[in-house]
Amino acid sequence: MADDSTIAAVLAALAVAAFACALFGAGARALRQPPVIGQILAGIALGPSLLGRLPGDPTARLFPAHVLPYLGMLGQVAVTVFMFSVGYELTAHRRQAAGRAVAAVAAGALVVPMGLGAAMAVLGRAEFGAAGEPHAGSGTFVLFLAVAVSITALPVLAAIVRDRDLDGTRAGTVALASSGLMDVVAWLTLAAITLGAGTTDGRRAGVQQVGLRLVLLLALAAALLGVVRPLLRRWMRGSATVPYHLPVAFALAAGAAAATTALGLHAVFGGLLAGAAMPHPHAHPDPRSAPSSGSRSDRAAVPFLTAALHAVESLLLPLFFVTTGLALDVGALRPGDFVLLAVVCAVACAGKLGGGYVGARFGGLPRRPSATVAVLLNTRGLTELIALNLGLASGVIHKRLFTVLVLMAVITTLMTSPLLTALGDRANPRRKRGSRPVEPAAASTSAETDPVSDREIQAGHVS
Repeated sequence: MADDSTIAAVLAALAVAAFACALFGAGARALRQPPVIGQILAGIALGPSLLGRLPGDPTARLFPAHVLPYLGMLGQVAVTVFMFSVGYELTAHRRQAAGRAVAAVAAGALVVPMGLGAAMAVLGRAEFGAAGEPHAGSGTFVLFLAVAVSITALPVLAAIVRDRDLDGTRAGTVALASSGLMDVVAWLTLAAITLGAGTTDGRRAGVQQVGLRLVLLLALAAALLGVVRPLLRRWMRGSATVPYHLPVAFALAAGAAAATTALGLHAVFGGLLAGAAMPHPHAHPDPRSAPSSGSRSDRAAVPFLTAALHAVESLLLPLFFVTTGLALDVGALRPGDFVLLAVVCAVACAGKLGGGYVGARFGGLPRRPSATVAVLLNTRGLTELIALNLGLASGVIHKRLFTVLVLMAVITTLMTSPLLTALGDRANPRRKRGSRPVEPAAASTSAETDPVSDREIQAGHVS
């Protein structure tokens, strides 16, 4: 059991991390950037890259070594809840994930950057080896790097779509739906990488171990989606259960995360599966019993859960940003690493912007909306950080390349708002808005960005 001094140190670290992330996040928003960019920079600033270089090493005083395991565990809880929200958003946007445009954009913005990333990993084997990667050129490394440059952060993208008043437009809808499809493929690929990274008992034994884990993972997914989700859907009909949605969601996320951890996967995969298994409650499954306009408490069912999840994330995610910042040191990079950073950024941007634009044009979108879709899909952020931490923890990548890829995620996400401004995407006052106002406390929810949400609520369906 932790003594009082350790508890005090953990609470003090949480206070420092929360304040710094709030301050940097507000600064990022003032600059029309996603708050997550400021929070990532806060974590980097609190680590050895900046604060740790000051006299007396303030980083070591604020975050002593004996409290780091506790901070890491709390940060993983926050990440698990965040991934639950990602899975929840993926199912919220599944009705949009149809049609030629979405399929073409998802294919172009995933296949092209993955191909370029894999080619970069193979052709640049010597350069990655010089950056401290002993397994550069291996299949696992190539596949991970391909995924790393092709990820799109759906929650950050959704926030940008709202802030730019693009929700309900064709470009915003296609970007959100295609991002959801790409996230599914990316996380399935990362799961396969993680399953393979931990097998060191010989080739045949390793294949058997991966096969067994894969079968158990599929069984877990089938149980969550085929058994747990229908049971929860029946239980969540009506508004009486709304106050219990958060504890049930948290229990589901924690249980699934524990199961995937026991399988040798990271807890984030359990959180993602749990979020996909959680139904979206809408009031009055029987339209005959519902008032014509719907009561405010019933219509607030979805925002209640998403706002509550967002509150938990806001409280604990700063610890994840700090532990990520402590794991990287920009000052330790060598001149060749900055050249590698430029190449990685160029490949990541070329893949997303080029693949997204060509896919959108092939899907029938005009030039300007196609360019908007491509720029939106180049957004990374927290989702990328989670994937990179996964690769670092699995031993697929090491600290110098980890630092390079984190900087790539920050740079490419910083580009999004200026590029959208250059494209001239402003609010469209003539565009029809949904009848339901956006709840400020539920700013991270996907329900407000789903143009079919109001119709589904009025129809009384549970998705």
